Amino acid sequence: MATVASLLSYPIKGCAGVPAHTALLTPAGLAHDRSFMVTSEAGVFRTQRRDPRLALIRPEIDTAGEALTLHAPDPGPDPLVVEVDASGPPRPVDLFGAPYTGIDQGDEAAAWLSAVLGAPSRLVRVPADHHRVTDGRTPGTSGYADSCAVHVLSRSTLALLHERLGEKGAEGEEGARAIPMERFRPNIVVDGWDTPHTEDRAHRITVGDAELAYAKLAIRCAVTMVDQRTGTRAGPEPLRTLAAYRRAPEGGVAFGTKYAVLRPGKLSVGDEVRVTAWGEPEI
Repeated sequence: MATVASLLSYPIKGCAGVPAHTALLTPAGLAHDRSFMVTSEAGVFRTQRRDPRLALIRPEIDTAGEALTLHAPDPGPDPLVVEVDASGPPRPVDLFGAPYTGIDQGDEAAAWLSAVLGAPSRLVRVPADHHRVTDGRTPGTSGYADSCAVHVLSRSTLALLHERLGEKGAEGEEGARAIPMERFRPNIVVDGWDTPHTEDRAHRITVGDAELAYAKLAIRCAVTMVDQRTGTRAGPEPLRTLAAYRRAPEGGVAFGTKYAVLRPGKLSVGDEVRVTAWGEPEI
């Protein structure tokens, strides 16, 4: 039986994940997932691709989404509690060149983030009228995620990567070190799918009270080369190894799967992950 091994949300896009034993799945993903975003002063989103130190910022958010606490690594500024502004005037923000809006969370949060990242920054929240439509085979919505609401990855998929990383190359060089699951920033980690990349074929699944539908493959980027514990680039792995066996038809390398939410509900670690519709994999 396949089960949920872990649940992780990322309240601030690009910052550290928050594990949970039980979480509410909303139409836009796990509650509060990517509902905040760090931007430049001009409103362009910040990403670990360019600002790997984002990984070192650990957010905490209360259940109601009214208080966001920011933690920095040592040595760094003291934790900052941000009283979330959910109804202030929206300002334009840029996410991958697409125009959206965000509610600015004030100068104190901006100064704190600027000090940690070493670059002028602002913090914005998704406004109530954020009507984003995500792409893929099943349309949906999300906050400031790169694309779809939920990213699913199985332990067997990661185990196969580790097997490939451990193989000696043609010249006999030692295999690369294992890559932690946190590098791939999943929302739901599945245990019990013995065949790697089963998530590519699981086109409709039920978990707890919720139901998800396949949207597309998760195309990986340079974020996977950022050590999430040091906030530094540690490439070229895993992209170099993935390029040898996980080339996507439309370009890039794929690892894990993105889903849209068909039915919101409550999820818990240990819940059964039941596949109700299978499909052909894209790779």
